[in-house]
Amino acid sequence: MSKYDVVVCGGGIVGLSCALALARQRVNVCLLGPRKKPMANLGEQYHPRVYAISSASQLFLQELGVWSSIPAERIVPVESMEIHGDRDGMVVLDAWQAAQAELAWIMESGEIEQALFQAVQIFGVPWIDDKMQSYSPGQVVTEKGKTVQADLFIGADGARSPLRKAAALAHEAKPYGDTGLVLQLTTEKPHLNTAIQWFRPNGILAFLPLPDTRDGHQVSMVWSLRDEQAKVLQAMDPEQLAIELPRKLDEITQGRLGKVSVRSPLYGFPLTLEKAKMTAPGIALVGDAAHRVHPLAGQGLNLGLVDARVLCHILAQKEPFRSFGDLRVLERYQTERAEAILAMRLATDGLHKLFASPSSGPLAFLRNAGMDVVQRLPFVKQRLIAAASGL
Repeated sequence: MSKYDVVVCGGGIVGLSCALALARQRVNVCLLGPRKKPMANLGEQYHPRVYAISSASQLFLQELGVWSSIPAERIVPVESMEIHGDRDGMVVLDAWQAAQAELAWIMESGEIEQALFQAVQIFGVPWIDDKMQSYSPGQVVTEKGKTVQADLFIGADGARSPLRKAAALAHEAKPYGDTGLVLQLTTEKPHLNTAIQWFRPNGILAFLPLPDTRDGHQVSMVWSLRDEQAKVLQAMDPEQLAIELPRKLDEITQGRLGKVSVRSPLYGFPLTLEKAKMTAPGIALVGDAAHRVHPLAGQGLNLGLVDARVLCHILAQKEPFRSFGDLRVLERYQTERAEAILAMRLATDGLHKLFASPSSGPLAFLRNAGMDVVQRLPFVKQRLIAAASGL
């Protein structure tokens, strides 16, 4: 039997961040979950999952001492965003409009994981390479029969969170009926450190800037598409996809980055809107275990990293006579995160619903007219940039 102050369930980016933050506070913390070697140092290949890291997340990774460990040549700063409506509406956000050097940073999941993976090893964080089988207040039993006790269990174990399920925490999920498709593209024209997004009634397409390769300029495609349309693309063999996908993308982008060609396999994942009760005595949920939002704003991981930062800060500030799992302490975390999570949930879900309506009629006119109004109002742009930064 092992006993810790805190056990972090899950070895992804948010879980590793939590464990590292607590270890730096000299908390007796342990990681519990499969110990997978990160997909990093891939050379000319790139991890299929890339993230737009906000200023708040960048600050947290800097505080953890891992930001400088992520290879600079694998990071692209986003200096502007170009957002297209389904007619002629368009908004352009530039970092200089808010006196910032960058709006965000695009980087691969594997590179962030590698930096965190190395850091928790340096700090000597124990890692139980196993899966949770059962939970009872104050302890879990793993699939290999190991009993692990703790004052607090942090669920950073993903959207299907075994800890959340075992602890019977309330959870709601609404499928969008959309699939998120991701792959890398080589483009004829340079992206110029600009993230570009197109809203269409049948889906939302984004091109995220990535470093150039020997093949040419490169972007990551993230396409939220209706399930039935996504299945057609997912069923294609690589040769057919290499012909059909560029044709479909050109119809939407109108050649914004010139001719595009497929340079990686296609991956897909279902999109859902989810929320859970984030705390209970001895339990706190972070990241996808606590909430999921539509990826149109690229804020899912950023929400999770800020969860980790806020929770670890609150645990560091707790009264000495309270345990890490004291519900009064954990409720401070839930209260502090409630407004930001609700705001992002309403914003992303609202935008999805707005652009999912037919491209004709009053709503179509209003949403595109609204984009044109925003484009002409610098102070509104500044507010949007500040909201996206998370600071």
